[in-house]
Amino acid sequence: MNATDIVHYTQTLGLQAKTASALMASASTATKNKALTALAQLLRTHSAALQADNAQDLERARAAGLAAPLVDRLKLTPAAIETCAQGCEQLAAMPDIVGEVLELRQQPSGIRVGRMRVPIGVFGMIYESRPNVTIEAASLSIKSGNACILRGGSEAIHSNQALARLVQQALTEAGLPPEAVQLVQTTDREVVGQLIAMPQYVDVIIPRGGKGLIERISAGAKVPVIKHLDGNCHTYVDDPCDLDMAVTIADNAKTQKYSPCNATESLLVARGVAAAFLPRIGAIYAQKGVEMRACPESLALLAPVPGARVVPATEQDWFEEYLAPIISVKLVADVEEAIAHINHYSSHHTDAIVTRDHMHAQRFLRAVDSSSVMVNASTRFADGFEYGLGAEIGISTDKFHARGPVGIEGLTSLKWVVLGEGEVRG
Repeated sequence: MNATDIVHYTQTLGLQAKTASALMASASTATKNKALTALAQLLRTHSAALQADNAQDLERARAAGLAAPLVDRLKLTPAAIETCAQGCEQLAAMPDIVGEVLELRQQPSGIRVGRMRVPIGVFGMIYESRPNVTIEAASLSIKSGNACILRGGSEAIHSNQALARLVQQALTEAGLPPEAVQLVQTTDREVVGQLIAMPQYVDVIIPRGGKGLIERISAGAKVPVIKHLDGNCHTYVDDPCDLDMAVTIADNAKTQKYSPCNATESLLVARGVAAAFLPRIGAIYAQKGVEMRACPESLALLAPVPGARVVPATEQDWFEEYLAPIISVKLVADVEEAIAHINHYSSHHTDAIVTRDHMHAQRFLRAVDSSSVMVNASTRFADGFEYGLGAEIGISTDKFHARGPVGIEGLTSLKWVVLGEGEVRG
């Protein structure tokens, strides 16, 4: 496409999305749920075909030398497809919050004033690698009564095209406009520049991918952006704690899967439990090939562990999102030092404390400035599906307008409504 064609193509997508958004906003709950259940069924019946399309993307990615964590994100396994289908069904089973009126209050004048939840309108989604995001974005868009324009990464083009066809088929079966979910069919990057600069058609942009992508989108966008730049997540092992629980959580939070943004990248340990805890978790990390980048005190406790891959940590390590079998390890005096470290170095994504002290837990919950804060649980739970949102469109580390996993509520807005019986202002 030349520049003129790209402008025309993107404007067409925008106009079609805007037109479809009005129909989606007025669609009944039953109709939206019909589309979601139809999509779940289509995903299951086309599982083999979807994997065949995904195999093309995987082959191209490996041939292009894409890093292993990125190839992992690209995989559309039967389990991943089933999770997408379940997410659609979970959304269909959830109450429809569109149109609900909140905090309706009678005023002295006689009028009743409240706020109604309404769809945002049109959102643009720009994402990399994970093709399951196509279904998560589409299903949330349908349930929340929005229209969306999806632009996946070139490395997942075949997978995304196959998934988008199923979405549009499900919309058509339910009697909804197929243009309510549109996938950008070209991999030309100029489309992104156009998409993020169309406030007349697009109400919000949601980038989901690497820090570089999100920084570029945020810098060039002429519409609001819901973003998170990275996931430098912490697990803090407190004194006192259940050591068995601490080992289990620290293991799962780091090694259950290395590539997601909610994997723990930094382990903080209270000095009072370090001698009992670190050799145990160090042995597990050693067995699983996790490199530990340690402060001097933790280095002394981890170095004797058989097979341990331990190196001195640098200042940069405390800021790092590895997305790999690497973790930074630091000893701290207490919960206050842990909180100070997290608030300074973290990306405000997800941070957890493992403790038996209720006051420490409450202090951690109140003071840690992150979008998800956890007590005695793995950071890997920071996920829309695990939070019961049905699916998520991303995890926002912003404070406006959505924070944490963005589900249906994050794709809606509130407008004031006034109910009267003839009142006039005196």
